[in-house]
Amino acid sequence: MADNEWNKEQIIEIISRNLEQNLHDIDGKAVSPTSSMRDYGANSLDIIEVVSASMRELEIRVPRSELTQVENIEELADKFLEYL
Repeated sequence: MADNEWNKEQIIEIISRNLEQNLHDIDGKAVSPTSSMRDYGANSLDIIEVVSASMRELEIRVPRSELTQVENIEELADKFLEYL
């Protein structure tokens, strides 16, 4: 997909799907963008894997320092959009 074809909703879907694949006991369709991954029981390693898998799918690289202020899934999607 070309860079300019991604929108925030699609990015949130990617993050939610990766969260579901890593945690197994949640429904990716029920993930709220205003929630943090920790709200769904994700530990630090889960979060790293979800973020890494999402970046691979989007074909972007976001510096780790840029992610430290991200508090929820919607903010993560916004940060990814900055790098598309």
